Amino acid sequence: MPPSPERPIVHPRSDLSERELEIIELVATGLTNQEIAGQLTISKRTVDNHVSNIFTKTGAKNRVALLNWAMDHGKICRDGFNCCALPHVDPSRPS
Repeated sequence: MPPSPERPIVHPRSDLSERELEIIELVATGLTNQEIAGQLTISKRTVDNHVSNIFTKTGAKNRVALLNWAMDHGKICRDGFNCCALPHVDPSRPS
């Protein structure tokens, strides 16, 4: 697909931490940063920082763009579409 203003070429860094991958999965479920913080028992500010770092690393400008990036790069799947063989992140394991 050629680059366009709606879909520019982005060369994301591939150094997402396990915690960042876990947060991407939780964003994909529709949780807010506050809800993610509650589920992971961390502060909302920590989640805000993680999400900001994820945006920087992936080149995403918002949550929708992040989820598109995550699906395109096999980090999440929806309804069996675009699933990958990445190991599942265990939310009970500290990162």
